[in-house]
Amino acid sequence: MIAERMRLAARIIGFGIAGFFLFFFIGESAMEVAATGLAAFTAALTIEGVLLGVIAGVALAGCILSFWQERAAGIVLVVVAAALAAHIAVFAMTNQLRAWLVVGLPYLVAGILFLNSWRLSRELV
Repeated sequence: MIAERMRLAARIIGFGIAGFFLFFFIGESAMEVAATGLAAFTAALTIEGVLLGVIAGVALAGCILSFWQERAAGIVLVVVAAALAAHIAVFAMTNQLRAWLVVGLPYLVAGILFLNSWRLSRELV
């Protein structure tokens, strides 16, 4: 019972932050294209933006993976939280901790919940 609730909470947190992250990433890109045109968008593609998009895609894949493999999804989401911490440490100049708390901590919490849910479900069998 507790493992199912942990799993549900992890999915809500994971999909919520992944959806917000992708919506923000895609929405910002669409607004830039609408404001300045497609040429400015292609010129604005930087390594940090591409890495952020890849991290967001991996996070969404980890959330989708949670329906079949809780342990693997937990590991992926913890790795995503660490990747976001590294990305913020390299590319952000100020407020690094606050940025990670907003973006990376929910992935860490969801990953830990998935891992604990997997552990509890294994103990009950």
